Amino acid sequence: MLGRNAARAPAHPLRPFIARYAGFTTDAAVGETHTGLPSRHVHLIIGLTKPIDIVRMPSPRQHAAAFTALVGGLHDAPAVMRNDGAATGMHLFLTPLGVRSIFGVPSAALAHRVVDLHDLWGRAAAELVERLASSATWEQRFRVLDAVFMRTLRPVAVRAEIAWAWRSLARVQGRVPVPELAREIGWSRRHLTERFHAELGVTPKTAARILRFEHACRTIMDERPSLAATALECGYHDQAHMTREWRALAGYTPRAWIAHELPFLQDYEVARADDDGNV
Repeated sequence: MLGRNAARAPAHPLRPFIARYAGFTTDAAVGETHTGLPSRHVHLIIGLTKPIDIVRMPSPRQHAAAFTALVGGLHDAPAVMRNDGAATGMHLFLTPLGVRSIFGVPSAALAHRVVDLHDLWGRAAAELVERLASSATWEQRFRVLDAVFMRTLRPVAVRAEIAWAWRSLARVQGRVPVPELAREIGWSRRHLTERFHAELGVTPKTAARILRFEHACRTIMDERPSLAATALECGYHDQAHMTREWRALAGYTPRAWIAHELPFLQDYEVARADDDGNV
């Protein structure tokens, strides 16, 4: 018997590349929307009973579209998904340093975009969706994912300096100055920014914004402090600074997000401080 939601870590050899698997069932009313927030992960979402309908893409250069299976890269603007009644699906959280090993392309090739999994995997994407849809339990589906990714995994090491810079930012939720990262590596700030962007598709400064925002989301979910206390805890200059960042990254003020999105957000959807993989 399927529960409404389930989540677990992938098989141990996959964990440097995929942070976690989740299965979800929603019963939202037709026409309701859900905001896909910027995060430290690249997302693979598979609709098992109906397509995923994205009515607002993270980039204005992409038009609204529906997908059976999609990959969403790192982004610094919200995506908006429209519900079409009850739905069941899978949500995988990939580490950006592991994207090359999973899909054969750098994270930069997916950044600010939503891509059909079929465009990356071809026929294998349809086979994966079919196997997942025909499985009777979440655990069976998780085992299918383990088997498929273990078979297709082609480990590729990301340049050590870029991997170190990403992990350093993630470890402190973006609260480290970019010039300090560059000095530690022995590069100029410009060179670090260019190489980081070429691999991940965002600059270190943008990555820091995303990680700080994600930390604020998690802090509010777990602790429910005041917004002023959240801003201080998460490295914003003040509450006004945090509010400006939330409008840009989530499309809401913090108060509006708490009222409209937080009650429906699942725990697995927002990363914790140590949820950054290790490639």
